[in-house]
Amino acid sequence: MGFLHRHPYATDAYELGYAVGHREDYEYLTRDYPNVDLPTIILDNDFRDPDIGRYLDQFDTYDPSVAILGDAYTPAEAEGFNAVVEQLRDEFSHKEYVVVPKCGRAFDILDRDTVLGYPMGYSDVEADDYSEREDWRGRKVHLLGASPPKQYAVMQELTQPNLRDDPPANIVGVDWNGPHKMAYLGEYWSRDGWQPADHLSIRNTVRKSLEEIKQYWQDRGVWPETEPIDLYGPAVEEPNELIYMDQGGDPIGTREDLEAAYVERYEEYGRIAFLSEHAKKRWEYYEGLTLAD
Repeated sequence: MGFLHRHPYATDAYELGYAVGHREDYEYLTRDYPNVDLPTIILDNDFRDPDIGRYLDQFDTYDPSVAILGDAYTPAEAEGFNAVVEQLRDEFSHKEYVVVPKCGRAFDILDRDTVLGYPMGYSDVEADDYSEREDWRGRKVHLLGASPPKQYAVMQELTQPNLRDDPPANIVGVDWNGPHKMAYLGEYWSRDGWQPADHLSIRNTVRKSLEEIKQYWQDRGVWPETEPIDLYGPAVEEPNELIYMDQGGDPIGTREDLEAAYVERYEEYGRIAFLSEHAKKRWEYYEGLTLAD
């Protein structure tokens, strides 16, 4: 279950169990938060200004597990993506590569091991404009955009038995970042539809949507048992006690405070937090602290 956005929304999504990522033309913007470290699990392309060379440069930088390479509007573009995927697989065979077929002939051209991106969000064309449901069946598919009920309806269409006895699609992933935009309009997504969120901050509004989306998928038994945080570790380290060591034991009162803290683990004290990097280095020097392995 993917969520592609910036901090703090991506950070909250990751800790809720989502596979986070971003487009190649932006990043998480966590440079001012010393205690936030997010993996780039999914790297999307800038579909409004595609450039495969630029994308591959960002691929090398971020080393994603899932690479959404681009849209194949023509057979020639599909052939081009095949060549890119073949090249990447030679070196990174364990990654998933996603290409969005945007013309009927692309289905026969794109490699069978390549994940097909099913456009459902802000795409200029929709899947029904150039394909039939059977074109997607028997293939690995990632649903791009749209709310959970719409995604679930497509899942059913692509996987349930039909009169043609077509093989089911293998739905390997979905993503949707719509809750962020609606949060600015004062609403969060729930299993009962959009709800007013005047009492919540923008961050908490997005988080509320993410919690509801997760529960929606868990209710249908399709949330993964192993979440990305189990594989990559926490994005925000928590000290043994929620206090600043260099401020006389003052508490770390908010989530934002914790993200801005300097947290380190020492053999003498365990994991402790500092208000500033200067104070951290000063304590290390005068106390002779030893970093834990």
